[in-house]
Amino acid sequence: MTIEKKSDSYSRPSIILHWLTVLVIAAVYAAIELREFWPKGSVSREALKNWHFMLGLSVFGLVWLRIMARLIWPAPAPLEGPGWRKLIANATHFALYLLMIGMPIAGWLILSAEGKPIPFFGLELPPLAAPNHALAEEVEDLHGLGGTIGYWLIGFHAAAALFRHYVLKDSLLFRMRYARI
Repeated sequence: MTIEKKSDSYSRPSIILHWLTVLVIAAVYAAIELREFWPKGSVSREALKNWHFMLGLSVFGLVWLRIMARLIWPAPAPLEGPGWRKLIANATHFALYLLMIGMPIAGWLILSAEGKPIPFFGLELPPLAAPNHALAEEVEDLHGLGGTIGYWLIGFHAAAALFRHYVLKDSLLFRMRYARI
């Protein structure tokens, strides 16, 4: 079921989920980066790692809510512009969604393969794999690469929106600010 569009902006649920996802992803990155300020094995470092795990898994839940919202309230029609710009925007969004799905799964798989518990706000999720040190190392390398790619994609996404707003002076940025319902 889709609800008919009434304007050229995203729906209120899509906007809320977008900005909530931004905040949670920022916290995921902050937790894993800030852990470096504490010695290995310290309570603070372990707490930040646990927050990284739990918030990362929260992104996994949020992305599915975003996909459902997108099915119910489709995105507004693309703004006028060259086809290459739409292609790059679509590819960037696709890559961001892949990361929002793949990174939490990879993190869950790493903990599983390391034989560690998978914390989620007082719950312990089941492992995705049996303990396997080699698998944990391989997935950890991919997870790290995904994190770096995420930094670049998020930066590119934000820079493109700001470029469209300040240089091209179009309404793209306002579409994710003002809701139609």
